[in-house]
Amino acid sequence: MNYFFHPEAKKEFLDAVGYYESCSEGLGLEFSNDIYATIQRIVNYPYAWSAFSESSRRCLAKRFPFGVIYQVLENSNEIMVIAVMQLNRKPGYWKRRL
Repeated sequence: MNYFFHPEAKKEFLDAVGYYESCSEGLGLEFSNDIYATIQRIVNYPYAWSAFSESSRRCLAKRFPFGVIYQVLENSNEIMVIAVMQLNRKPGYWKRRL
């Protein structure tokens, strides 16, 4: 199964990488690795996480306080990453992307 980022999800991911890198050299790379490992778990087991909304699911990163919100697109056999969400951010901000 392939995946792709919603354009706003890609931007928030890159912004978070930049933020962590500005906090400590190399931390942005560690964050990036954690998010890509989370996405790999999603690709391998897309239905392992319970529904987060009517058409989306959420998988939590292991180290950083982020969740990856995604949709499984049945017709194209793809996964769309809707949000790379900081867990203490306003919930539901990403729903307009569906």
